[in-house]
Amino acid sequence: MLTFFRRLMPKEDRFFELFEQHSKILVSGAAAFQKMLEGGDGVPAHAAEVVRQENLADEVAREVQQALRRSFVTPFDRADIAELIQAMDDSIDEMNKVVKAVTLYELRTFDPIMQEIGVTIVEAARLTAEAIPLLSSLGRDADRLVVLAETIIAIENRSDDLHDQGVKELFRTVGQTDPMAYIIGREIYDGLEDVVDRFEDVAKKISGVVVENV
Repeated sequence: MLTFFRRLMPKEDRFFELFEQHSKILVSGAAAFQKMLEGGDGVPAHAAEVVRQENLADEVAREVQQALRRSFVTPFDRADIAELIQAMDDSIDEMNKVVKAVTLYELRTFDPIMQEIGVTIVEAARLTAEAIPLLSSLGRDADRLVVLAETIIAIENRSDDLHDQGVKELFRTVGQTDPMAYIIGREIYDGLEDVVDRFEDVAKKISGVVVENV
């Protein structure tokens, strides 16, 4: 009977598989997001791809939550698992919020600094996708995980500087002459900052898992 119930329970490595699956979705979503920020007639198609990837990410996040409810044994602390997948999912959720604003305002052009922040988002997503598989070998790859987490945090700091620079330039160019353009542009800049902030949350959670388990 015990053997039967164990077969119904998710295996520990199932969590790692789901985390890795989600991280790959983050990379795909970030790539489409960056393409959207390049502007032009392709904006709606790239925006739709971000939405599609966000829906896929939600499905994986739900699978993790379901696996948590069904599992007696987890690879590391249950709260850490829940918080890590939530932080990862929040990253693409924030991309989706920017997409909604872009769609609402029918934007087709974006400031160069917005595009540069888009590049940092792709970098953060790729580093996350590199880090996540290493969680299954914490003891061996702890040092590399710390380096990757620190690199993501450094990207977030650089993105903050870009955000401030972009908002300042936006105010200088349209703040006094076109208040609506400033309001919309500021909303996009703030949304971009939120995306990178959520990747920083992922990095901090990865660091916390390393500290608690090594």
